[in-house]
Amino acid sequence: MSSNQAVQTTEKQRVARRSTYVSIALNMLLMSMQIVVGVIAHSQALVADGVHSLADLVSDFVVLLANRHSGAEPDADHNYGHSRYETVASMFLGGLLIAVGVGMLWRAGTRLADLQHIPAVHISALVVAIVVLLSKEGLFRYMLREAQRVRSAMLIANAWHARSDAASSLVVALGILGSLAGVRLLDPIAAAIVGFMVARMGWAFGWDALQDLSDRALDETDTADLRARIMSTPGVRDVHELRTRKMGDFALVDAHVLVDPMISVSEGHYIAESARARVLADSRVLDALIHVDPENDLTQRPPVNLPPRARVVAEIEAALAAQGLEAASLNLHYLSTGLDIEVMLQPSRLGALESEVRQLARIDLDALKRALGARKLNVTHAVDVSTAGAELANQPHGDA
Repeated sequence: MSSNQAVQTTEKQRVARRSTYVSIALNMLLMSMQIVVGVIAHSQALVADGVHSLADLVSDFVVLLANRHSGAEPDADHNYGHSRYETVASMFLGGLLIAVGVGMLWRAGTRLADLQHIPAVHISALVVAIVVLLSKEGLFRYMLREAQRVRSAMLIANAWHARSDAASSLVVALGILGSLAGVRLLDPIAAAIVGFMVARMGWAFGWDALQDLSDRALDETDTADLRARIMSTPGVRDVHELRTRKMGDFALVDAHVLVDPMISVSEGHYIAESARARVLADSRVLDALIHVDPENDLTQRPPVNLPPRARVVAEIEAALAAQGLEAASLNLHYLSTGLDIEVMLQPSRLGALESEVRQLARIDLDALKRALGARKLNVTHAVDVSTAGAELANQPHGDA
């Protein structure tokens, strides 16, 4: 995890703790008012909303628990860190809301089936419903502002959870108002509507979290931005097999970069590390794995029957040794078009160069190339420049 991401995670944890403590304090007060007044005032809708507030309390404690563990450093059991704790918490919240919503619907349906025994609702229930409505709308605005500031999916989900509470409190207030006007079935209907809203919100949260746990990718805009970052790296010719998967509020990135097939391994590695650094500069990325390809391996792959390096080296060294020559380096290029071999002979003195050329001419390079199944076999002479100048100076010069 980069230092920037560490600071971001710490800030998220601080904001999560502060906003969640505010939510806990408010929900404890509102829940007590709703359940006590709802029972006394005979309002099933207000009691249902109180149970909803109780579910909020449970969810707040879940958020605190997830927030505490999601920022832990990677360890032997979680090599990529613990960011998905937030996603698991969001899914748990979704399941909790679904259960609470279904329970509310069941209770409201039971009461609607026995309309004759619905008691009159006292006006105190309406007062409490309005107070709850205003309180939860204010809580939503505060939590959403803080969640968006630190870009936390879990905190944003918890904020919209508070908005669903405000919406349900509005429905409860309208139901109580209708019941006070003489239409008593409006109170249990309001309770049923609240139950449906709660269950629907739970399904949305749970499904979204499940998609993230199933390695959902970043959206097309974010993926295109990451592709542009990689393509802007000097030495990268193309990008393919770019894949992303969500990890809490971050993402893991895998990509294959196409480079010049004739460069060295170390240069290819340097290009890959440069591309990785550009990707990690994005605050959305937790980690990135960049694979180097000399060709597009989606359409072009080296033949599987090409000889291994050990065999190539052995046969070329044997052929050179038979003529008293020795290779200084040997580079192999395994390409879809075949095997290219580049041989650099040991540096020789300038005076011996002509002799070495004659020795090399005795080797049937075409036959050796066919034996190795190579497409190209290039042998290059090297000159020892430390002695070349002295040798040239000692050679006789012709008349001008």
